Amino acid sequence: MAFVSMQTESSASGLPPKNKASSETMELFLFLRMHYVYILFSEKKQGYYVGQTQNLKARLGRHNSGSEAYTKPYVPWKIVWHIHKDTRSEALILEAKLKNLNRERLLAFIEKYK
Repeated sequence: MAFVSMQTESSASGLPPKNKASSETMELFLFLRMHYVYILFSEKKQGYYVGQTQNLKARLGRHNSGSEAYTKPYVPWKIVWHIHKDTRSEALILEAKLKNLNRERLLAFIEKYK
């Protein structure tokens, strides 16, 4: 396999011009690496569930399909709030903080950050 070296012109700043393909690849990589913190609500339970995931749509599907033991008795669940975080550690920290809120404070949080 041969590698081809390509020279690119420098911009006025001395940096090579942006490669559109690599920018799109980086955006896709960052999108795929996003972590979500979410709050679900169940009418049946009249309660909330806080979690984190990389794939919000698939995770909601697992909750509503009965695949998750804790949420199974209370289907259907709906997303009432979510946010993305750049790293899993950031998502886990926020998830832990939200799980430690009592119902009144969790409702205040949801209302404030809708």
